Amino acid sequence: MSTTTAETSAADTGRRPVGAPRKVRRRDERSRAASLVSHAVLIGASLTALFPIAWLVFLSLGPDKDDYLHPGRIWGKMALDNYAFVLQDTNFFHWLKSTLIVGLGTTLIGVVVAASTGYAVSRMRFPGYRKLMWVLLVTQMFPIAVLIVPMYQILSDLQLIDSYLGLILVNCTTIVPYCAWLMKGYFDTIPFEIDEAGRVDGLTPFGTFARLILPLAKPGLAVAAFYSFLTAFGEVAFASTFLLSDDKYTFAVGLQTFVSEHDAQRNLMAATAVLIAIPAAAFFYLVQKNLVTGLTAGGTKG
Repeated sequence: MSTTTAETSAADTGRRPVGAPRKVRRRDERSRAASLVSHAVLIGASLTALFPIAWLVFLSLGPDKDDYLHPGRIWGKMALDNYAFVLQDTNFFHWLKSTLIVGLGTTLIGVVVAASTGYAVSRMRFPGYRKLMWVLLVTQMFPIAVLIVPMYQILSDLQLIDSYLGLILVNCTTIVPYCAWLMKGYFDTIPFEIDEAGRVDGLTPFGTFARLILPLAKPGLAVAAFYSFLTAFGEVAFASTFLLSDDKYTFAVGLQTFVSEHDAQRNLMAATAVLIAIPAAAFFYLVQKNLVTGLTAGGTKG
């Protein structure tokens, strides 16, 4: 049998000819089975994440408060009555104003204090700088129920009960420690030579921080701002304790008004929850460009 005949026979039977090079898979190349499995896992994870949102929107279209017990009946009577009632017959816009004031105020003050603290600990070596960060970490160990009583007494002495400023300052006590650690880890990734260059150019330490370091720290600041805003946006315990006026309720407290001792208007709660998600989604859209970069940048040093 000739060589040509052997090669033809091998090709016809689907076998690799003797001496032919074996196909080597590249490092970044995956098999078809691995690709199908990864896509199936990603699709499953996406559906798992989207299902609660879709279910909430679906329940919000049921006009009766007991439709959540029989969701199949909603298909034949979908309506936007719940949204119309929430927007027209509740204090929704007062809740929106209060939530934005508290959320944006907490974000502004919390990020400024956390960034200053993180930069000071990252760059300056003053007595007790290590202990300062550990003290901030220890404050996160106390449950909110333990902190409410002393904080209420402090705010009462300062006449800040039922005020936006009082709630903003209380929220900062829980936000600043985490954000300070976050910003400290991010500032550690910025070369110290930039600070030295600023001082050579005649900038003060604050000028170096404001004009050179902060522009480079935008991704870290975006993450800190996102965390601060969402924490203040959804905070319940402090807001329900320190805000007493109906027109100063935040969204988290306003939702509780739909639940009474003997009744729960779950259809209105669902519609309000959908409307509440809009400001949070808008804020996420504003910071999403820097969010992923900021989440991963401070993970290598600190």
